[in-house]
Amino acid sequence: MTYEDLKGKRVVITGGASGIGLATAKRFLKEGSKVVIIDINEEGLKKVLSENPGLVGGIKADVSKPDEVSQAFKKIDELMGGLDILIANAGISSRAPFLEMSYEEWTKMIDVNLTGVFLCVKEAAKRMMKQRSGVILITASTNGMRGHPYYAHYNASKAGLISLAQTLGLELAPWIRVVAVCPGFVLTPMQLAEYTPEMIEEEAKKIPLQRVAKPEEVAALFAFLASEEASFITATFIPIDGGETAR
Repeated sequence: MTYEDLKGKRVVITGGASGIGLATAKRFLKEGSKVVIIDINEEGLKKVLSENPGLVGGIKADVSKPDEVSQAFKKIDELMGGLDILIANAGISSRAPFLEMSYEEWTKMIDVNLTGVFLCVKEAAKRMMKQRSGVILITASTNGMRGHPYYAHYNASKAGLISLAQTLGLELAPWIRVVAVCPGFVLTPMQLAEYTPEMIEEEAKKIPLQRVAKPEEVAALFAFLASEEASFITATFIPIDGGETAR
């Protein structure tokens, strides 16, 4: 299924060089959208741009740095004259017992996952309010909905994103819709770096659908939420987790 109203829409995806972000960029290209990706990984950006010539551009930026985010959105203005859809997806993850977690580990997680979204959303929302239209979608996590051991910093950052999406959905209405998407276990390079195949198999057994998600399935949800089919959905969060959080 494709969404006719997404053709020609100007889409910006942070963390677009891998995982869910890359799958989402490819999905919006199929929808006929104009897509710019932002990522901190310069080599990853080059590879994605070479393999996906339909992309309008790729911008190297650290989303946790205000100056870099500001410059990235100025570049987006040059490339596309603004944006209609932001998918604030860039994020990091790591495992650590709370009592062994350093201040630096905590701060980095919050800076990238929560403050990084704040900075990007603010730049996008300023532009969208001027045109009185726009959609902001945020990659949160089911980890933000309930506790998971060894992820105190990650969980807190994702819980903050859920609250941020609900708050901004109220503040920016009626012109801008804001929704947080909460994936469960998705097989991405980030997960593969943290989990062994045996651990992934064990996680899959905990999910009612008995498997982990593919990034393309999350991308499909982003496409729906960005479309007019979802025009009455805002100020909320939507899990995509194979039924895991229903347990």
